[in-house]
Amino acid sequence: MGAYDNTIGVLLVGIIFNTYLYGLVTFQFIRYFQAKYDDAWIIKFMVLFLFVLDTVHSASVIYLAWFYTVQNFSNPAALAIAFWPLVFTPIATALAAFATQVFLGWRIWRLSKSTILFGVILALAIPSLGLGFACGIKSWIIYYLAEFGQIDSLVTSWLVMQVFVDTIITTALTVILSRSRTGFRKTDSVINQLIRGAIQTGLFAGLFSLGDLITFLRWPQTNLFGMFAIPIGRIYTNTLLDTLLSRRELREQMGNNSVNLESVHAYTPSHQRAPTSHARSVNVDILKEVEVVTVYDGERDYTNGDVKGQV
Repeated sequence: MGAYDNTIGVLLVGIIFNTYLYGLVTFQFIRYFQAKYDDAWIIKFMVLFLFVLDTVHSASVIYLAWFYTVQNFSNPAALAIAFWPLVFTPIATALAAFATQVFLGWRIWRLSKSTILFGVILALAIPSLGLGFACGIKSWIIYYLAEFGQIDSLVTSWLVMQVFVDTIITTALTVILSRSRTGFRKTDSVINQLIRGAIQTGLFAGLFSLGDLITFLRWPQTNLFGMFAIPIGRIYTNTLLDTLLSRRELREQMGNNSVNLESVHAYTPSHQRAPTSHARSVNVDILKEVEVVTVYDGERDYTNGDVKGQV
C-alpha cells in the first residue's frame, strides 16, 4: 500500500462518493419543487433545510480535499490534524439523520396511531442528535487524529443509537405494511415495493454507520472512517426525498382509475367487497412509507374511489 492510502486515499473515496450522492440529492430537490406537491409547509421547509445542509457539508469536504492535497501538498504533517470540515461531518450527519428519523417516525404514527412507538423514536432520536453534536465539538477540541481514542465511547454511543433508531423504524414499517396486504394484486404489489424500500433504507444507512464505527475504533489514527462517515448524511436526505417523490410513480402503478389524487384504498382481507359508509378500511397513502389509517379518521375523507383489481 502507498504511504497515503489510509489517509488521503480513503478520504478521497468518501468525498467522491458523497459528491455523487449530492448530485442525486440536487436532482431530487429540483424534481420535488417542480412537482408542486401540496405538502405542509413544515415538510417543504425540512426539504429546503436538508438541501442547504447537504450543500454546505458537500462543499466543505471538497475544500477538505483541497486542504490536504493542494494547500498542504508538501506538508504531510497536516494529515495529523482533523481539519474543520472533518469534525463538522458528525454534526451534519446527526442533523440529517434526526430530520429523516422524525419524519419517518411521524409517518409511523400516522400509520399506526401509536403514540408510544412515536415517543420511543423521538426519545432515542433526540439523544442521538445530541451525541452527534458532542462528537463534532469534542473532535474540534481534540484536534489531532492520534488523540481521537478519547471519544471512542462517545462515537460508539452515537452510532449505535442511530442504527438502533433506524432499525426500529425499518422494523415497524415492515411489520405494519406486511399486515396491510389486501388480496388486491396491484395494491399488494405496491405494498411489497414499499416493504423493500423500507428495508433498503435502513440497510444502507446502517451499513455505512457500522462501517464508520468499526473503522473509527479499529484504525483511529487514519482517515479510513471518513470513507463511510462523509456520505451518511446524503443517504438520509436521499431516503427522505425518495419517500416524497415516489408517491406519483406508485399512484401511476395503481392505475389512474382506481385511486384519487393522493391515496389508494386497500381493504382488509376479510372484506372482499367494497365496504359500506360505516365500514372501517385501510388507507395506503402513496409514500415510500405507507400510512395505514381509517377512511374516517376525523381529518380526511378518502372516499372518492375504490380499488379495482383481482384478488
